[in-house]
Amino acid sequence: MTSHVVMYSTAVCPYCVMAERLLKSKGVENIEKIRVDLDPAIKENMMQKTGRRTVPQIYIGETHVGGFDDLSALDRAGKLEPLLQQA
Repeated sequence: MTSHVVMYSTAVCPYCVMAERLLKSKGVENIEKIRVDLDPAIKENMMQKTGRRTVPQIYIGETHVGGFDDLSALDRAGKLEPLLQQA
């Protein structure tokens, strides 16, 4: 699976770790992590792009999935794997 996954995260974020674990369990090998705690401009960019201020914020391809709860809900609904295959 060659899905392009981008995750905005911070150094200490348990939800980021859980999101990464879930994605890897679905076969995602590479997750592009963008650390928002290293540069306020990056966090500002994330907030403008997503409309949210919390991490993780996850993109699969061009689709903004949201945070870990959103990712987990997609998985429970059976919609995560098809999204990963499309990306």
